[in-house]
Amino acid sequence: MSGTENQMTGAEIVLQALKDNGVEHIFGYPGGAVLPIYDEIFQQEDIEHILVRHEQGAGHMAEGYARSTGKVGVMLVTSGPGATNAVTPLQDALMDSIPLVCLTGQVPTTLIGSDAFQECDTVGITRPCTKHNWLVKDVNELARTIHEAFRVAQSGRPGPVVVDIPKDVQFATGTYTPPSAAPIQKSYQPKVQGDANQIAAAVSLMKSARRPIIYSGGGVVNSGPEASRLLRELVEITGFPITSTLMGLGAYPASGKNWLGMLGMHGSYEANMAMHDCDVMVCIGARFDDRITGRLNAFSPNSKKIHIDIDPSSINKNVRVDVPILGDVGNVLEDMVRQWRAGAKDYDKAVQADWWTSIAKWRARNSFAYTHSNDVIMPQYAIQRLYELTKDRDTYITTEVGQHQMWAAQFYGFEHPNRWMTSGGLGTMGYGFPAAIGVQVAHRDSLVIDIAGDASIQMCIQEMSCAVQYDLPVKIFILNNQYMGMVRQWQQLLHGNRLSNSYTEAMPDFVKLAEAYGGVGIACDKPADLDAAIQEMIDVKRPVIFDCRVANLTNCFPMIPSGKAHNEMLLPDEATDEAVANAIDAKGRQLV
Repeated sequence: MSGTENQMTGAEIVLQALKDNGVEHIFGYPGGAVLPIYDEIFQQEDIEHILVRHEQGAGHMAEGYARSTGKVGVMLVTSGPGATNAVTPLQDALMDSIPLVCLTGQVPTTLIGSDAFQECDTVGITRPCTKHNWLVKDVNELARTIHEAFRVAQSGRPGPVVVDIPKDVQFATGTYTPPSAAPIQKSYQPKVQGDANQIAAAVSLMKSARRPIIYSGGGVVNSGPEASRLLRELVEITGFPITSTLMGLGAYPASGKNWLGMLGMHGSYEANMAMHDCDVMVCIGARFDDRITGRLNAFSPNSKKIHIDIDPSSINKNVRVDVPILGDVGNVLEDMVRQWRAGAKDYDKAVQADWWTSIAKWRARNSFAYTHSNDVIMPQYAIQRLYELTKDRDTYITTEVGQHQMWAAQFYGFEHPNRWMTSGGLGTMGYGFPAAIGVQVAHRDSLVIDIAGDASIQMCIQEMSCAVQYDLPVKIFILNNQYMGMVRQWQQLLHGNRLSNSYTEAMPDFVKLAEAYGGVGIACDKPADLDAAIQEMIDVKRPVIFDCRVANLTNCFPMIPSGKAHNEMLLPDEATDEAVANAIDAKGRQLV
């Protein structure tokens, strides 16, 4: 572009910048402060706009889109309440490292600070819940700022950013700067290559291990498919057992022989015991979250720890480590695999024999066991049957937050990365359904299922209208137990079974609700009918709400009580109310 060719209005600049950054879909809701941008959307066909029913839905859709594709998710909202409604998905994306660009409208620059209609301090409000944000007051800075926003969102540790655009800037005419000509801010240059000496030290420590474990997280998925491939190669050549956080599921296949299952508060017994008793821990792209570590002063007390992470603030924040490696997981794993192979003859996997014998004994406890019933659908059984009927399809799974989320992580096996979308760090009820819509937009011909709870699904149920409008055949699989299940479980175990406001009264008829929106409703309450009903859900090429009536008072085990260590977890056969109460001290009772 040259001369007058690169002169555009601010609204035109926004659309051109999105196209030049490879954007194909945006999720948004119009309002007065973004009408110039919406006018430009109307006049082009390169980018599809998905009209949401609530700005929170727009953010979660963009998250699901980003998590399933590896691309940046984009949302567009108006000023004031449009921006404040975006805060929840922004914080969710920040905690789970999801690349998101949020474009917000703002009142004209002349009115900023005057308490104008639908004005709020968007930059101030979103500063704590974004990687970075900008208020653009000069139309000539708009294109450069949007390009920089995309770079910041997807480089280093991914995360959300906000670009706040006053309405008069959208109307003003200025110069469009293409991405190739936009200067890069030198103040933000993430370190992506790991230090060779630190990697060598890590490999040396790994070769000294007799009881090793690999603890992987969402950073492996974020790094891209090559990182997952290298992780699998590392496990193969070292013979190390591997576990994963909730966010890291799928980076290593659930069918893999070295897989211990998910770790943490509701993780497998073998994964948690191995974490506690290991002598060398290799943490790859995880951040030692409290739901993983249990009581910090009892966390893996006799191990040397290696931590690979691209975020310098995550290293030594919660747990002191022996070998920190700052860099992109994919790059570090490539170097680590190469160094290991170069000296492979120095390590005999046979030294792990006793370790694997111990792991086999822990596995034999069958920590995910439950009692099957022919009369009522057990929630674990529902997930097992859903998995068996969908595992051979091109399937993506999202979840809401609660017991159903943990059961999905325990009983649905993921063989590939980017197939599992869930709210990990923030624990956002209402995340799963809009996230599933975002996934379906990106993968039109795939099977996308939101595993939901009867309470969580009602947080963003209005997006059913969005799914119907855009012919997105998302399936909502509700484990309906009539309770806020995880809240009820904690109340039962920690608060004398005083079930304060955790029973969901005045529940909707989910079948009728689905039909009211123009979708399909299916209900099932008998184990014998479940397979046929799930198959019907799969075969319908429209949005579906599946009301799966499950046992009301089932608790999610195993469980590490708050304030306890990994080797103090409660297994299903031990988890009486009295045992749980005795396992949790007064300090633990204050921690949910």
